[in-house]
Amino acid sequence: MQVSSQGANESESPNFRWLQTVDEAFETMLRALDQAKTSIRLEVYIYRVSPIGEQFREALITACNRKVKVQVLVDALGSISLPEKFWDPLIAAGGEFRWFNPLKFKRLGFRDHRKLLVVDDVIGFVGGFNIAPEYQGDGLTHGWHDVGLQVPEALARELAASFDWVFKLADYRHRRLARYRRSDIAKVSKTPVGDLLTNAPGRGRHFLKSALVNDITRAKSVDIISAYFLPPRLLRRALTRAARNGRRVRLIMAGKTDVLLAQMACHYLYKGLLLAGVEIYEYMPQILHTKLYLFDDAFYVGSANMDKRSLLVNYELLVRVNDRQLAAQGAEFFETTLKHSKKIELESWRSSRNFWNRLKERWAFFLLSRVDPYLTRVQLQVLYREIEIDRQNPHAT
Repeated sequence: MQVSSQGANESESPNFRWLQTVDEAFETMLRALDQAKTSIRLEVYIYRVSPIGEQFREALITACNRKVKVQVLVDALGSISLPEKFWDPLIAAGGEFRWFNPLKFKRLGFRDHRKLLVVDDVIGFVGGFNIAPEYQGDGLTHGWHDVGLQVPEALARELAASFDWVFKLADYRHRRLARYRRSDIAKVSKTPVGDLLTNAPGRGRHFLKSALVNDITRAKSVDIISAYFLPPRLLRRALTRAARNGRRVRLIMAGKTDVLLAQMACHYLYKGLLLAGVEIYEYMPQILHTKLYLFDDAFYVGSANMDKRSLLVNYELLVRVNDRQLAAQGAEFFETTLKHSKKIELESWRSSRNFWNRLKERWAFFLLSRVDPYLTRVQLQVLYREIEIDRQNPHAT
């Protein structure tokens, strides 16, 4: 459905569109590619050789043949099964392709988990969907449950600028990194219709986490759908404090998942959240991959899960919009998802956990909450040392 956002001080409404299934998102994105006139920027974590992957590639090649500037950025780890020769026809047609952070052990932890499409600097798309066949469907009878948002020109231009920075750094060469400032990528870009929040590894403020904590602290109601849920301690405290203060906090988690370790780590948190009064539900029909965060009249849509890796480590993005009508439509999506979710009750949850369950969940939490961030910090320190050496020896080969 096509929807509009009416701001309090705006005479005209910018156009947004909720993309409530992956099928709807792909259809809308392919139509935008077919209508592109000047430029296309596509950034994705997972891209698979498949009919849908070939359909997107053909649309990109056709755009190149119309003299449209086409740039594609794909994460090297997320798309490890994708052969580089897959993009040869695009490059032959004049398009540009880059792997983000080609695989090397000492920097393996730094991943581009972002998903965006910008066409002609005028229309943008964000969400959780990768270009892979398992995502296709309505998320209820088949395919993964996901959501996205088509955004207007003001936000599309910010997405394009953010893409350009990440595209420059894609191969992680030291000379480029030596000129890199984290603030060029990790920041809040404000527009009249909403904000683009981006994240990058390194020292400095983590804007996604800070913004989410602020909104949870202020909101009268908190509704969250998160495929992978392992938030930093500050976020967990904000959620439990809100629930203990009598505000409604509802979380929809994955009943079915593609990452069992993440699900077990999430289960480790259930007891504490339930004791605080947080309502927990699990989506049952299909694999849940949605990232949607609703706080009264404000909401977030994008690539970032509510977990430590998304909020503190990865290259990520979220679009934040404060608009009553759009938030109400997001709330309708949440309620529809809730109808197909099972509520987790404290007593039944306690009785279902035996010693082996609790041990596996504790270890999963330890690995993802402690070990993974620690290893990434070590890699980051090594990278900083190499960058400093490169700065001190600018003429070294």
